[in-house]
Amino acid sequence: MEIQVARTEIARNAQFDKAFIIMNALAAIIASYALLADSSSGVIGAMLVAMLLSPIAGVSLALVDGDSLLFRQSLLSLGGGIGIVVLCALVVGLIHTEIPAGKELLGRTHPNYLDLMIALAGGAVGAYAVISPRIVNAVVGVAIATALVPPLCTGTIFAARGEWDNAGGAYLLAFANIVAIQFSSSIVLWLAGFHQSLDRFYRNKKVVWLNAVSFLLIGLLFTALGANTKMVITQILYETNVRKALRQEIKRYPGAYMSEARINQEDGKNLVRIVVRSPHAFSAKQVGGIESKLPPPPNTLPTELRLRHIMVEVMTKEGSKFDIKMSEVAPEIQEIESAEPP
Repeated sequence: MEIQVARTEIARNAQFDKAFIIMNALAAIIASYALLADSSSGVIGAMLVAMLLSPIAGVSLALVDGDSLLFRQSLLSLGGGIGIVVLCALVVGLIHTEIPAGKELLGRTHPNYLDLMIALAGGAVGAYAVISPRIVNAVVGVAIATALVPPLCTGTIFAARGEWDNAGGAYLLAFANIVAIQFSSSIVLWLAGFHQSLDRFYRNKKVVWLNAVSFLLIGLLFTALGANTKMVITQILYETNVRKALRQEIKRYPGAYMSEARINQEDGKNLVRIVVRSPHAFSAKQVGGIESKLPPPPNTLPTELRLRHIMVEVMTKEGSKFDIKMSEVAPEIQEIESAEPP
């Protein structure tokens, strides 16, 4: 009896109705402005408002139960919900193209294996919450963990700016979340006894084929995101080693310290931008010497160091604390030349 009630509830929530349209539109607006404002609390609020989890649960049940009608209904609702989110985010993105991308936007452009595992666990919790009346609040945890609307809005905002690489990464994250939620939800529903007789299941060739596609997609995502994870980790290690090497080299200059370091790829180069506060200016030769000590990048692109110098003076009661010449420090850093900061 409980299984039949849960089936009815899932099918009812997967409908494309007025409430579904309004809630997803509002979720997209909240998420878009929260992402532009770099507000994590606003992004969480959008996750809680969105209703995209319901049609995914409907697809999961349809694949387990062999219900072609529910599958079509849920798939159409999911597609309509995604369309609403993308449309609202596109309008917001076109209006606010001048706002720079913050960490909330950029953080959703490089999906990896860890994101897929979060979505798998979230989908399992969501399915179990649907079939367990005692676990009502678990849906909130799923909404926060899986984050369906924010990556869709992120991809659309970047698409509105013509930044297709970032848009593609965000859309891949949204797609991975949807597939992973559906996959784990189907497994939970199957284990909970929601499937019809196995004979009926296997006689429905279309359903068997669709389940095979689901398995194939999750396998491809594991492969692709696993490779992406390796690339992300390699890049993180490279940036860590670059910062370590820069700190060691800057220590060789009395009174100098690095206050900022940014590493990114631009114009076919690995650009390393640093801000150094020092009582003495740096010559082009000295910048080249620091650049030569940087570790090799994980790609084949050349590395270029751009040092922005900010003159500082440290005073004590005896006078300037660093009132010495660079030529007295080390043989490697001589011939002070005036160079315009990059």
